[in-house]
Amino acid sequence: MEVNFRGSGSRVAHTIQGDNGRNLSDDVSEFDPWTAWAYKPHTISLLLVGACLLIWASGALDPESTISNANITSVKRGVWAMIAVFLAYCVLQAPSTILIRPHPAVWRLVHGMAVVYLVALTFLLFQTRLDARQFMKYLHPDLGFELPERSYGADCRIYVPEHPKSKFGNVYETLFDEFVVAHILGWWGKAVMIRNQPLLWVLSIGFELMELTFRHMLPNFNECWWDSIILDILICNWFGIWAGMRTVRYFDGKTYEWVGLSRQPNIIGKVKRSLGQFTPAHWDRDEWHPFMGPWRFIQVLSLCIAFMTVELNTFFLKFCLWIPPRNPLVVYRLILWWLIAIPTIREYNSYLQDSKPTKKVGAFCWLSLAICIEELLICIKFGHGLFPDPMPTWLMIFWGSVGMVIMLFLLVWSWRFRREMLKKRL
Repeated sequence: MEVNFRGSGSRVAHTIQGDNGRNLSDDVSEFDPWTAWAYKPHTISLLLVGACLLIWASGALDPESTISNANITSVKRGVWAMIAVFLAYCVLQAPSTILIRPHPAVWRLVHGMAVVYLVALTFLLFQTRLDARQFMKYLHPDLGFELPERSYGADCRIYVPEHPKSKFGNVYETLFDEFVVAHILGWWGKAVMIRNQPLLWVLSIGFELMELTFRHMLPNFNECWWDSIILDILICNWFGIWAGMRTVRYFDGKTYEWVGLSRQPNIIGKVKRSLGQFTPAHWDRDEWHPFMGPWRFIQVLSLCIAFMTVELNTFFLKFCLWIPPRNPLVVYRLILWWLIAIPTIREYNSYLQDSKPTKKVGAFCWLSLAICIEELLICIKFGHGLFPDPMPTWLMIFWGSVGMVIMLFLLVWSWRFRREMLKKRL
């Protein structure tokens, strides 16, 4: 199977995984003179440009001018320069991923950012809770101070006649909370990545169960029934999933003819082609099939658990490190996770569809799992002693029963599945 991608007018067939899991060879050949330069290596030229930037930023030719600066300023600039050099290396020399739009270098940059985030989490994990909270000041000056946690379930009345602003004040305050927009955008992004509506609804209901499970630990999770069921699941999550699946169906039925930029007949065509560079070069169908067999069920269930763990980490990290919901660091982390998750889902789905016995998960899958584990370890370490209230008995009984039912279901299914496979062989 050979697939040619005409990106920015250049005929590009990059190393990606097709629907059958086979690798496609990497071949770059000139097709459009306007943009062919973007797909040629310029490593030495960019190295010299980077060296010039380092000379200017570090004051290597004028060391006397940097002595007067405070040491802390020099340390911060040095750390950021170290990160910039590493990211530049990743853009130029890191291996390409399975994604090629808008340019393979973009996803190499995301790979480098994921590594930097993983290393930063490792550093944070080795600090004490107090030192970690104070370290956050270096990332944003407003951090390092204890914050009150908002509870959404203090008053669950819909009609409040004594409310000073409105008799439906509780509903209005919840509707205009920043988490409403985050819910919608987040579920739109998940739908575009996962592309399977039943699986998305499992994640949607599953996370509400996670909030119910941990509401004795975080006031943020203490929600009213109408907030959790109606506003979250039936309105915000539904609208985000619906919009995301509409996006999926649009791209799924779209024919891609990547004609070079210079061959577009008019300026409107050139603008559309330029904007089209930020859309997928091709659209793979993700086939999850969780009931194909017991092992596939466990693999898909593991994906759901990883997704919900990453989302739970968001709230526990905010609580343990004293980060308010509207702080830019929360948004930066979510954007970074979204960028990491896009190739991660593609790699994981290709891994599930690959029938080779020697297959292994891709680099982004490995990085995502490592980051998720480190975030969880930070939450466990820094959360020690912050949650004195024990888990309610009925919750422990509920999740214990769910675990036993799933285990029995998998054992019976595995036994019957093995019998059916033996019959087919005979």
